[in-house]
Amino acid sequence: MPKHLLKKYMPDPKTIREHKSLQIFGKLLHDPNLWHLNRRSIAKAFAVGLFFMMMPVPFQMALAAGAAIIVRSNLPISVVLVWISNPVTMPPMFYFAYKFGAWVLQTPETHFSFELSIDWLLNGMSAIWLPFLFGCILLGTIFSILGYLSIRLLWRLSIINKISQRKNSRLS
Repeated sequence: MPKHLLKKYMPDPKTIREHKSLQIFGKLLHDPNLWHLNRRSIAKAFAVGLFFMMMPVPFQMALAAGAAIIVRSNLPISVVLVWISNPVTMPPMFYFAYKFGAWVLQTPETHFSFELSIDWLLNGMSAIWLPFLFGCILLGTIFSILGYLSIRLLWRLSIINKISQRKNSRLS
């Protein structure tokens, strides 16, 4: 993987340490392992970020940061990957999670119309909560595993490519 490309777009650790929603972690954010760019740290960061991207909870960034601290993955990448789920992408992602959860659980799909209100969350969500949450957790786990394995594979292929280029340049 091109480390220099990642470093170019990585936010400054000081900026992240000072982010309002991450202040709850205090001195834990000073661990240098949270800022390393190596294949293990990046792969774990993809696993953490892609898992929490699918969780239908507030403060996904803080949860991803906490998990990144626990598993000692790259903190900025863990947090940035959560941003894949945003107000534009959440409705289709969560609708797919509901459909996927209903399919896996083999429950009939309930037709509903979403309203952004407390009343709907209390009453309307009761009909779909199980397949929805199951779908979110299952898809989060699948994306997490696929992200982890993909990064490890791509990093390994990149290293193999660099080694073969060095061998070819020495032979010529």
